[in-house]
Amino acid sequence: MTEPMHIVLDETAMTAAGTGNVLASRLIHRAHAEAGWYLYAPACALVEADRARPGTAEHLAALPGITVLDLDLPAVLAVAQQATWAQAHAQHAAQPTPDRPDGAIIATTTPERWKGEPVGVLDLAP
Repeated sequence: MTEPMHIVLDETAMTAAGTGNVLASRLIHRAHAEAGWYLYAPACALVEADRARPGTAEHLAALPGITVLDLDLPAVLAVAQQATWAQAHAQHAAQPTPDRPDGAIIATTTPERWKGEPVGVLDLAP
């Protein structure tokens, strides 16, 4: 049996999915079609993706394979620690939880921005 795959989309990955990025599209398809694949869209990152490409939030939120993560109190406290709300919420969402004891990987088209952060990164850059 394979381990579940938990992936947090940052705002760059969300925007890339809307512009036809093949790797982002494959992730979305797998999360919908295969057991054990889970994609998460942190609300703050979803807002930034929608600002960059209007319609992104509504489209991604409607997809059955993506779970939108609310901005709860622990996430609010994490947001205060980073330069942007989107990055902070994505990083917070990737941390270990009881449901995800090993945490999650952050999918991004800008892997260099995550350098030095305590998260795994999946590079979706074309």
